[in-house]
Amino acid sequence: MYLNARRAVTIAMLVSSKLSNRTELGSMKTPSTIEPPQKQEPNLPLPYQQIDLDNPGPSKNHWVIWLIVFGLIGYGCYRLYLFEGAKEQTASAHKGMMKMGGAVPVAAVAARSGDLPVYLEGLGTVTAFNTVTVKSRVDGQLTEVTFKEGQFVHKGDLLGVVDSRPYQVALDQANGTMAQAKGNLAKDEAALRDAQANYVRDQELFKDQIIAKQQMDTQLATADGIKGSIQADQATIEAAQASIDAAKLNLVYTRITAPISGRIGLRQLDAGNMIHAADANGLAVITQLQPIAVLFTIPEDQLQSVLKKLQQGITLKADAYDRDEKRKLASGNLLTVDNQIDQTTGTSKLKAVFPNEDYALFPNQFVNVRLALDTKKNAIIVPAVAIQRGPMGTFVYLVQSDKTVTVRAVKTGLSIENNVAIEDGLQPGDLVVVDGAEKLAEGMKVALRDSKGPKE
Repeated sequence: MYLNARRAVTIAMLVSSKLSNRTELGSMKTPSTIEPPQKQEPNLPLPYQQIDLDNPGPSKNHWVIWLIVFGLIGYGCYRLYLFEGAKEQTASAHKGMMKMGGAVPVAAVAARSGDLPVYLEGLGTVTAFNTVTVKSRVDGQLTEVTFKEGQFVHKGDLLGVVDSRPYQVALDQANGTMAQAKGNLAKDEAALRDAQANYVRDQELFKDQIIAKQQMDTQLATADGIKGSIQADQATIEAAQASIDAAKLNLVYTRITAPISGRIGLRQLDAGNMIHAADANGLAVITQLQPIAVLFTIPEDQLQSVLKKLQQGITLKADAYDRDEKRKLASGNLLTVDNQIDQTTGTSKLKAVFPNEDYALFPNQFVNVRLALDTKKNAIIVPAVAIQRGPMGTFVYLVQSDKTVTVRAVKTGLSIENNVAIEDGLQPGDLVVVDGAEKLAEGMKVALRDSKGPKE
């Protein structure tokens, strides 16, 4: 860099000197100078004419040449400045290394032994555990809406009122029919008793041959006819009772109540409008948020390990994380596995249930689910940043007791978050470099640093 800068400055100075010499030579000619006659050149095209490069004619663009010269000089100075600055930084870094005894500053942590959970991860969507569209059971005018949009309602809370007057009239009519039927029944029962008494008397008179047998048979037929009227009255009473029960039920249905507990959505119908049992949208929609479900998928290759745990009666824990997988939202349990695999994606759908006590989960929310499948006991764990990769595979820089590093090949296993399990190559307590590994080579001396600075 330094030679390039000096070369640019030298070239600029030579060009400037050449231009000055040309100007001086042109001004030294005198009238007494006798020049030999010049041979006139024929009119040739420009490429065939002889051009004198050492004695160019006067030009009006000398200032452009001077501008280029000064630009080259400035560029050379700038490159020289950068070279000197880099030189000072290199000297400063070298001086710092000398103070540290030539050791490379690195950060290292000790490999530890611990339990490492085995997770299955999947993308999921929060769904309400139950979703109900609140509809009226009877037709009529909606006279009152008693809920606020978005509020939490409990099962049985009053949500709206339908005009009950038509159904009250129907109830009164059914009660009148009932009373009339009971009156007819009482009348027929009295007539039956009279007919039965007359039949008994006719039997005695027939024995004494006072009346004909035909008269006795007529009295018997009369009694039997009254029995049929009584049965008809009883049927009328039962029908009237059914009408009364239906009218009472319709009166109950004029009060629209919440079928489940949950969060109610936006109102679909205002007071004063006609509401029908056949309306598609209903009055509002209630979604149950406690508990709440999450549907997520895992690859079909991982399904057997989950089914094996479920067949053993083991409850698998599931954790829901946000979109960035940085914040844990809720914890729950796996509820069930779908009965088929999606052929288009090669995944299986699972359903987990969360208590959702703090309402951290909301219907249609996107989450990342981690299903705790197992726990790896007594695993040797190091940070993931300690693992280096090269042509020979994975390795770490191991800090030895003499503060030098050596390259140690390792076999990695399960990786969870920022931790990696080491299957072979390390022991608990071994120091591995986690920062500054790009500056290291086999056998180099290092200085372990912490938040306070480097230390030997």
